[in-house]
Amino acid sequence: MAQKVLTKNQIIKEVSAKTNIPTKDIARVFETLNTLALSEVKKNGKFRLLDLGKLVLKQKKARKMMNQFTKKMITVPAKKVVRFSVSKAVKDQLAKK
Repeated sequence: MAQKVLTKNQIIKEVSAKTNIPTKDIARVFETLNTLALSEVKKNGKFRLLDLGKLVLKQKKARKMMNQFTKKMITVPAKKVVRFSVSKAVKDQLAKK
């Protein structure tokens, strides 16, 4: 049976309980971190998230693919995507499991 992923509120409550910092302050920190990450990725193309990993902005080229329903070829336009790369430290910790 698959485990459920923690929700935003559950994460905030958990951090608040472990640090004795009010949930409102924890929520504000997470909002600020999200805003900072977004602005840095837009401006510099990458954002390092402490020791967890980094967000990297990549440009995907336009490409042709087949619409599976109509069997016609369509052109998918170029677009920007954000990728998350896990740090080596996290990979090493998970490998120890």
